[in-house]
Amino acid sequence: MRSLRLRLFAILLAATGIVWVAAVVWIYVGSRDEVEHVLDTRLQEAARMVASLASGLDNLPGNSVPAAAQPLGSYERQLSCQIWSLDGRMVAKSSGAPDQQLSPAASGFSDRIIDGEPWRVFSVEDADHNLRVMVGDRVGLRERLVTDLIKGLMLPALLIAPLLGAAIWASVGQGLRPLRQMAQDLGAREPDDMRQVETERAPAEVRPLALALNGLLSRVEAARRHEREVTAFAAHELRTPLAGLKTQAQVALAADDPQVVRGALEQIVTAVDRSTRLVRQLLTIARLDSDAVDAPLAPVAVGPILEEIVAATPRHERTTVTIDAGVRTMVLNTNAECLQLALRNLHENAVQHTREGRVVWSAGKNAIAIEDEGPGIPPDELDQIGKRFFRGRLRSPIGSGLGLAIVKLALAKVGAKLTISNREDRRGTRSELTFDI
Repeated sequence: MRSLRLRLFAILLAATGIVWVAAVVWIYVGSRDEVEHVLDTRLQEAARMVASLASGLDNLPGNSVPAAAQPLGSYERQLSCQIWSLDGRMVAKSSGAPDQQLSPAASGFSDRIIDGEPWRVFSVEDADHNLRVMVGDRVGLRERLVTDLIKGLMLPALLIAPLLGAAIWASVGQGLRPLRQMAQDLGAREPDDMRQVETERAPAEVRPLALALNGLLSRVEAARRHEREVTAFAAHELRTPLAGLKTQAQVALAADDPQVVRGALEQIVTAVDRSTRLVRQLLTIARLDSDAVDAPLAPVAVGPILEEIVAATPRHERTTVTIDAGVRTMVLNTNAECLQLALRNLHENAVQHTREGRVVWSAGKNAIAIEDEGPGIPPDELDQIGKRFFRGRLRSPIGSGLGLAIVKLALAKVGAKLTISNREDRRGTRSELTFDI
């Protein structure tokens, strides 16, 4: 059942029907008990009244009881009455009473089957006047009375049921009106309209949906804004090296001096390296942003990955790279791809800023650290480090401001964190990767 309105209508109608049937059963049981009590009381009163009347008749003294049974009149159809002498002769009966004795009991209530029909009888014995009065009614009449009572209750219910169903259907439709209004509002919007959905006047049941939708709209707007920023930055950053490439190529073509040509070609190589690194970083950060699922973890040997990165990354002639033994033998429970991204971007960032000096990789407790001897980071820029496209005052010529952002994204996938600080022993920075093992 895909319609929410139809589902609610069916649930409410079924619940109403169940409550109604339960109420009918309750009324039936309670009414039957009450009717039994009332009719038993009526039997008692009728029997005692007849006994009182019969004891005052002059034609019934001692054993002078007429042989013919005489009807007592007003109890036919509902109550049946018999008067018997104590020696076993019928003295009188009502017109609807059977010829067979209603009850063998001397006094009190009794149940008996007469001519295949159950009877409820109350007997009163008057020894002083040699009489036994029996008053009874058919159990079937009692059941019919209760059944007629239930029918009287059910008939209006059956007539009201269509009206009740229409009322439930209209009420459910009215209750779902805020959802329809929200759908109409969203359907009438332009594709770039990311305004928040109204939540102040929304019902309590609809408000969580509206809040979740507003959160989604905010995330979509942030993603679109970020996409625009990335596109604008990429266009700007790529335009600069491409313009430089064209200029240096024109210089190389026009120059006759081999030194000038060589210098132009070296500038072309630098621009190509910068463009290549920028494109790779843009593709990497786009892939990390699009993957919302955390990366799977497994034991990873750090040494081989880091050695491969160091060998593949160009550096200045007077820059040396050292990998401590603890790093070479280190094994972390992490994701190999994310670890490689983080280590490669940290290493590239360190060697780009260290034109002369050492870059050292060391190991700690569940941590890997890299120290360089570059210019360091101005203190007022430490809280900006890691933001996308932030390069700072002491940026390298081929940097794009995405390396550390990629590191943070990659580490977030495996539950690790990055800490960057200026070195205290000398000039340079220290970057530490901490893993939860």
